[in-house]
Amino acid sequence: MKLRTLLASTALAATLASGALADGHGWSLKDAAAPYAGTTVDVIFLLRPGYEAIEAMLPEFENETGIKVNIIKHPYENALGEQVRDFVAGGDLDVALIDLVWIGNFAENEWVLPLADVQAKFPETVDPDLDIDDFFPLVLNAFGGWNDTIYGLPVDNYSGLLFYNRCMLEEAGFDGPPETWADLKDVYGPALTGDGKYAYALQSKRNETQSADSFARMIWPFGGSFLDENFRSNLNSDESQTGLQFRQDLMQYMPDGIVAYDHAEVVNGFAQGDIAMITEWSAFYSSVVSPDTSAVADCVEIAPEPMGPAGRKPALGGFSMAVASQADDAEQAAAYLFIQWATSKANAVEYVERGGVSARQSAYEDPALAETFKYIPALVESWQDGVPEFRPRFAEWPEITEIVQEWGTKMMLGEVTTEEGAQEIGTRMEAVLEAAGYYDGSKPLAQ
Repeated sequence: MKLRTLLASTALAATLASGALADGHGWSLKDAAAPYAGTTVDVIFLLRPGYEAIEAMLPEFENETGIKVNIIKHPYENALGEQVRDFVAGGDLDVALIDLVWIGNFAENEWVLPLADVQAKFPETVDPDLDIDDFFPLVLNAFGGWNDTIYGLPVDNYSGLLFYNRCMLEEAGFDGPPETWADLKDVYGPALTGDGKYAYALQSKRNETQSADSFARMIWPFGGSFLDENFRSNLNSDESQTGLQFRQDLMQYMPDGIVAYDHAEVVNGFAQGDIAMITEWSAFYSSVVSPDTSAVADCVEIAPEPMGPAGRKPALGGFSMAVASQADDAEQAAAYLFIQWATSKANAVEYVERGGVSARQSAYEDPALAETFKYIPALVESWQDGVPEFRPRFAEWPEITEIVQEWGTKMMLGEVTTEEGAQEIGTRMEAVLEAAGYYDGSKPLAQ
């Protein structure tokens, strides 16, 4: 799906014509928010560092604008259901928090407004320094875009990175991490596994971790994918099968019981020095480099995920925030001002310093920041290329992920072969897509 930037020149021209800059003093958040002072914006936040960072910065926004941001906190597992119930009932949420795989559902149900529509409706709220092109294009498209339309601005975005224990690798004779998945398995695997230590761990618990962090992570770098261009299963292709079989072969260098490991177990094993390498979200950086939570803090280094035959195709995770269509006009304008402020260039560096992961390219231009947060160079490199549909982003993904979780787990446990498991997933996945109307033309082949 190609990216089409929707902050058109006409929208900015409308902003200028509206008089926002006519007084010669320039645009200001305070002036733009003045008509909406006293408005309350309701938004769901997750229990994660990126949201804690925004919350810590929030008094500045509220004092400047007079807008109150009412934060409703939920664990990730509850966030989708809570929002869907609110939107279906015409409830109180003014901002939608959209995961990568929810964007199709939210957009097609018209629960969120296109960014261009919001800007056209409230031109005086558009910061001339919004600079939408400053977002990493891959991230803006993947998290905020659907079917060539931008809805949300990226927030709390992650990439899969290779966390490695430099000390363990040096002791085994390596002066750096593996460049390819093949090297990780064939060269590093045997040298780093033994005496209760393991070369690698791939979080694979039967939930979204299995389908996204384990299954999808292995098909894309080997040239595979969930679907072909006709929305038929591509999981029995040579490329997808190579990736899935590679996962099976790699398990000999992972801890016993890896199929039950979620993120917490993998990160903890790495932090305790039992695992030499993990591919995990950038958001876990702070916990593995803190002496309070990691026994190997001084040995932690970060690199991009290894490359496969199809190149480097890192896992993508994270969110965007978009204006809810159910909000009234004042709430929509106030919501847009909050989203724009929270994801702004001006606040991006502070956001990173407080533990968030910004999708702003400009935030990472300061070399001093990269020295403090060692994940930054690998993150920037990982966002140069990737696939927005790392997990298909249509409304049917929640149903399909259940299928992938069940049969992906059976594959890893050896209860079925990779060919048998892929065939079963494909048959069931296509049944879901047929019922949804993708094959009779009722729905566009968009993911």
